This record gives sequence, C-alpha cells and structure tokens, in this order.
Amino acid sequence: MGGRVFSRKREEYLADFLRVSERSLSKEEYRIFRFHYLLGADYYLCCQKLQMDRGSFFHAIYKLEEKLGRVYAELEPYPLYPLRDYFGGVAHRDVRPARVLRVPVPDAFPLSA
Repeated sequence: MGGRVFSRKREEYLADFLRVSERSLSKEEYRIFRFHYLLGADYYLCCQKLQMDRGSFFHAIYKLEEKLGRVYAELEPYPLYPLRDYFGGVAHRDVRPARVLRVPVPDAFPLSA
C-alpha cells in the first residue's frame, strides 16, 4: 500500500540495447557496430581499423541497420523500437510553460528632468 517502485529505466534500456545487439550480430558485424556506433569513429577511421574499403564499409552499415532495426522492432515481450512501446508504463508529468513575471525596471537615467 503506497509502496514505491524504483527502477532505472534508461540504464535497463541501454543494457537491453547492448545485449540484443551483441547477440544478434556476428563477431565481424559487432566489431563494425562497436567501432562506428558505440565508439563514434567516422567512416575513415573505421575503414583503416577494420581494413575495409569505403564501399564495403557502408554496405555493411546499411545491412547492420536493417538487421538490428528488425530485431529491435520484433523483440518480445517489449520491443526496443519504437521507444514508446518500451517505456510505455512511464508516467509523464504535465509540462506547462513557466510563467514569466514582468517586473518594471526603473529608468536609471531619465531623459527629462
């Protein structure tokens, strides 16, 4: 009665995202995913590190995005995409714009005396 539930939804999502990605991809695909998406390397650095040409790298990226997108959307019981399905039980506060209080500022240097 009146008990509170504590959870770290964002951290749980991140852990699910990483584990699902790792399980769904082959070792080579995960290396590309890790360098480009997790470590943030641009295509030039990834191509050097992975010893790939630019065309092969981008074809691999498109294939990864397609494969992981399908996995994230079809994951049961809670798909990772779209986010509203994963975070569906989170209650959001009604956000209203703050009221601006206008305070008259006295004129420090009046033009007429």
